[in-house]
Amino acid sequence: MTEGVPEPESASIRVLIAEDQALLRTTLAALLEAEPGMCVVGLAEDGARAVALAAELRPDVVLMDIQMPGLTGIEATTRICADPALAATRVLILTMFEIDDYVLGALRAGACGFLLKDTDPQSLVDAVRTVYEGRSLLSPQALSRLVARLPSTATAGAPSSTRVGAVETLTPRQSEVLLLIARGLSNTEIESELGITRATCRSHITALLARLGARDRAQLVIAAYESGLISAR
Repeated sequence: MTEGVPEPESASIRVLIAEDQALLRTTLAALLEAEPGMCVVGLAEDGARAVALAAELRPDVVLMDIQMPGLTGIEATTRICADPALAATRVLILTMFEIDDYVLGALRAGACGFLLKDTDPQSLVDAVRTVYEGRSLLSPQALSRLVARLPSTATAGAPSSTRVGAVETLTPRQSEVLLLIARGLSNTEIESELGITRATCRSHITALLARLGARDRAQLVIAAYESGLISAR
């Protein structure tokens, strides 16, 4: 039990909440605890505590406030996503603003997407399920606006030169798949666009993730923009 959170009695989506505002932290916990198939395994008031609890509890999803005292949400995300023991843990960013100077850095670090703090309760529950299932919670439009701010975004973290360079070594077909992912097409749409089978599409995406050292589609899209394969402008 961590900060008054009961241990789950059966298999559930295990969530760690990192939020520096006590009222919001407990409100989020109560909301998720009331949802069937979910349990809150820990509460953290800052980034350092979030990293420590993630290592201890191995949650499925970390709901991470981006701006916290001490170790920030972006730094905590970086540490969690870099820990091989937490490869199965997904980070979902909480932010006050849709276009936030810190969000792109968190996505580069391995976060699966972001969610506004004023979102409705059902959207929050759906978001946790989405990232738990291994999908990214990020619209192509939102990511495009984030990347468009790159020249003036000093706090978002530097782009990965290794990842950008790796884009240049992709095969023509891999580049085509990456471009379609960056444009927001689903796997089914990519299969139709390129006339390939589902297995082939999945094989290309798996190869792209490995080749570019990306955790999910969000990082693939970032790599496409940063390498100039697609423009946000």
